[in-house]
Amino acid sequence: MQRATLDLWVGIFVIAGIAALLVLALKVGGMSGIGVGDTYLLVAQFDNIGGLKTRAPVKSAGVVVGRVASIQFDNERFVASVTMNIGKDYKFPKDTSASILTSGLLGEQYIGLEGGGDTANLSAGERIKQTQSAVVLERLIGQFLYSKAAEGGDKK
Repeated sequence: MQRATLDLWVGIFVIAGIAALLVLALKVGGMSGIGVGDTYLLVAQFDNIGGLKTRAPVKSAGVVVGRVASIQFDNERFVASVTMNIGKDYKFPKDTSASILTSGLLGEQYIGLEGGGDTANLSAGERIKQTQSAVVLERLIGQFLYSKAAEGGDKK
């Protein structure tokens, strides 16, 4: 009898551990639907989105306020058009700016929204006009090396 009780508790512990790992994997992968609620769409256009992916977080002041819904290429303007789902609880002024930022040195990319001072708010489907593209590490390294090579060539 005591052996059966011990086996039952071990089984419960194993199932709880597997459930905890599943929840953790969903959280890390950004796949959990917890806290989604009602949203509205905003659109922003960027010259370069770097490694931004759909379902990437949209943050303002470090708080996740939405997710990237879709990314398309605009054949007329030759830019990337990013559609974002923003929570209905979060309102942003019309002069809000959007930037593509990176978590840490080589972390995931996300969109950062910085509110402006306009009294009117963006409504569903509107486009954010002020954007800043992703910083491409390879381009920065190339510029640095080119400037160092130019400095070395001047010393004769």
